[in-house]
Amino acid sequence: MAASGQNGLKVPNTQVVERNIDALLEHRRAQDAALGWQDRFAGRIARFAGSMAFVGLHLVLYGIWAAINLGVVPGMPIFDPSFVTLAVIASVESLFLSTFILINQNRMQAHADRRADLNLQISLLAEHEITRLMKMVAEIGERMNIVAARSPELSELKQDVKPEHVLDTIDRRESAIDRPKAR
Repeated sequence: MAASGQNGLKVPNTQVVERNIDALLEHRRAQDAALGWQDRFAGRIARFAGSMAFVGLHLVLYGIWAAINLGVVPGMPIFDPSFVTLAVIASVESLFLSTFILINQNRMQAHADRRADLNLQISLLAEHEITRLMKMVAEIGERMNIVAARSPELSELKQDVKPEHVLDTIDRRESAIDRPKAR
């Protein structure tokens, strides 16, 4: 049984998919629970700084500050006529906010790196399993005297891909492209 996803593609509604989703969500919850108070605090600050509530709060506070110091609010004494104090406060706030955001981004990048490593490992395992299946199918085809089983492409497809060789090839190709051409 399959359900339609947001983009109209069929999504299998199997127990395996549900189990995998639950396992990944539980793993993410466990990672979040294992965070230190500093990381949780930085995350909260970064989330709030990236919200419309933060924008609204600053519009109100800075608007009131500006209105008072421009003399628009009657009866309120002007306390920062040159707006230097406001500029200092905004600068210090920016310094701390950028630090909290960088801390949060570093943590998110570490999670993304781990997911990329997981994805690579699963891809390598799938490639290895497919290679083994190719060998078995080719042997079956040869025993059944199927012409396609003698295709020269199959011998290459029956070889395991070595990721380090792929990376070396990518590096060679990139350096060949980046190298300026001699005249």
